[in-house]
Amino acid sequence: MPRTSAAPSSGAMNAMNRIHRALIRLTRGRVGWHLSGMPMLELTTTGRTSGEPRSTMLSSPLQPGGSYVVVASRGGDDKHPAWYLNLVANPAVEVDYQGGGKQKRLARVATATERAELWSVVTADHKNYAQYQSRTDRQIPLVFLDPVG
Repeated sequence: MPRTSAAPSSGAMNAMNRIHRALIRLTRGRVGWHLSGMPMLELTTTGRTSGEPRSTMLSSPLQPGGSYVVVASRGGDDKHPAWYLNLVANPAVEVDYQGGGKQKRLARVATATERAELWSVVTADHKNYAQYQSRTDRQIPLVFLDPVG
């Protein structure tokens, strides 16, 4: 049975993303590309139903070997975030890492072995992810955003 989730609503998540982008724009990138000790990125996926570009601001707790790792936590909600469902349907994405400009990337969900190795590293420095996992029975995926080519 799912645990009670204190995850923000979709409307609240969308509002936080708009505010975050506005902060970056208003400060010309001086504020907003780091949050809670993690670099931020803007991920653009293709909507699995609409086919339209969909962008969201995400933190990246790890950047192994030129990849960016993002956490599909949605604050510990029992449902996967829309951006995760979009990249599972179409793994070709664009990433703007810390305002460095858009790069084409290929998304892939961490294997069970990769997740087992990396989850403790992620949660050691960023305890909020462990708290999110405790709120849901859904295993929160880690996603690699790998360079293309």
